[in-house]
Amino acid sequence: MNSVRPYCVCVLLLFFVGCANKNQTTTESKAGVVHLTYWPAPNPEEIQLADTLVRQWNRLHPDIQVLMQPIPVSQSTEEVLLAAIAGKTTPDICSNIWPGALHDYTEAGGLVELNKFPDFDSVMAARTPHDLLETFSTDGKYYQVPWKANPVMMFYNIRMFREAGVDSVPRTYSQYFAAAKKITRDTSGDGQIDVWMGERDIRPLWWQRLFDFYPFYIGASSGLTLFRNDSVAFENRYADEVMGFFQQCYAKQYFPHTFFQGGDPFLLQKKATNFSGPWFIATIYKLAPYLRFGVAPLPVPDDHTGPVFTYGNYKNIAIFSTTKHPKEAWQFVKYLISAQHDLLLLKIANQLPVRGDLLTNKLFAEYFRENPLMVKFAEEVPYTRGDDPAPDLKEILDGISQEYEACAVYSKKTPAEAIHDAVKRTKVIVDWNK
Repeated sequence: MNSVRPYCVCVLLLFFVGCANKNQTTTESKAGVVHLTYWPAPNPEEIQLADTLVRQWNRLHPDIQVLMQPIPVSQSTEEVLLAAIAGKTTPDICSNIWPGALHDYTEAGGLVELNKFPDFDSVMAARTPHDLLETFSTDGKYYQVPWKANPVMMFYNIRMFREAGVDSVPRTYSQYFAAAKKITRDTSGDGQIDVWMGERDIRPLWWQRLFDFYPFYIGASSGLTLFRNDSVAFENRYADEVMGFFQQCYAKQYFPHTFFQGGDPFLLQKKATNFSGPWFIATIYKLAPYLRFGVAPLPVPDDHTGPVFTYGNYKNIAIFSTTKHPKEAWQFVKYLISAQHDLLLLKIANQLPVRGDLLTNKLFAEYFRENPLMVKFAEEVPYTRGDDPAPDLKEILDGISQEYEACAVYSKKTPAEAIHDAVKRTKVIVDWNK
C-alpha cells in the first residue's frame, strides 16, 4: 500500500492543478491581450497583498492581465509545484519558492534563468546587497528573486529574566548557560522543574532543525551553510560547538525532555526564550497580549567576533518555464518587488523585503516607528543565509535531526560523532543523486 500512495498523491495533484489551469483559460478574452497566472502563498495576509497588487496592475496594464490564484492547498507548496512541473501546468509566476527545493525545480527544467533578462543585474543591485544576492545563485545562474526574509532570532521574556536576576540579554553560550542556571527551577515546590530557559520540539522532524541547529550553525560560523562549492562542508568545529550547546541545554535540564501539547510554552510563560521569526510577534499580541518580551540575536560561541548571522527563512519569486510570455512575466516580477510594494508587504503581511535599505529608505520609516520590534529583524536581514540548493535537502535535514536527537537530546553520542555521522549520511545522499 505504501508504494501506491506517492503515485496517488501525484496523480491527484496533477488533476487538481490541471483543473485549476483549465479554469484559468476561461478568462482569455480579447485578442492581443497577454494573460499571466500568478500563485502567491495561500495564507490570508499574502492573498490580501496579492489581490491588492494584481488589481492595481490590471488597471494600469490593460494589455497584460494577471489572474491571481493562491497555491492549491496540499501537504506542502513544494509537492504542488513539483506535480505542476511534471504535468506542465505551472503558473507563469509564483512568490512562494522555498530555496531548499530549487534544485528539484531546476533539475526538472521548471524555471526560467532570470539573469538572462538584460536588466536583471541592475534591478537586483538596486534592491539586494551583492553578497547576499550571491548566496541565491546556482553555478552563477539565478532562478529566483530574493523576495522576503524571516530572520530567526531569540525572543526573551522580560519579566522572567528580571525575576530571576538576569540583568542582560545573553549574547554567548556561556552567558546563556549562566542565565539558564538562574531561570530554570521548580516554582511550585513539588520537586519537579516547571520553568525552563528554553525548549525545542524533541521529535526528529527535519524542519525543526531550521529553527535550532541550522540558524545556530550559521551564527557560529559567521554565515556558512551546509555546503561549499557543491561539497558537504559542515564537519567542523562550528557544527560541533552548536551540537554541544544543545547537548548541554538538555543535559543540565535547561530544556525539558518533553513535547508540549497544551500550547506554546513561551506564550504560557513556561520558558524564557524562544527561537523564531518575526511572524511570532503577531502570535504573541493575539494570544498573550499581556506578555512583555524582547528580541535579540541568537547566542554564539564565546570567542565569536563580528555580526551575528542567522537563517533567513526565505520565500522567493520565480518564473516557470511553461510561460509563453517571459518578458511580460519579468515585468510583473519587477512590479512585485518595487519599493512601494515592498512597503505593502510590510504593512499587510508584516514580513520583511530582502532589501539593503530597509532602515535608511524614508519610505519605510513610518512603518518601523510604529513597529519598533521589527527594527531588530530588519537589522538582521543583511546577515541572513538561506538554504543550500542541494538535492533531497529535506532528507539531509532529516539525517541531522536523527543525530540531534541522539546527541543533543539523549547524549548517546558526542557532538563530534554526531556531526561526523550526519556528514557521512549527507554525502551518501548527494552521491546517490549524481
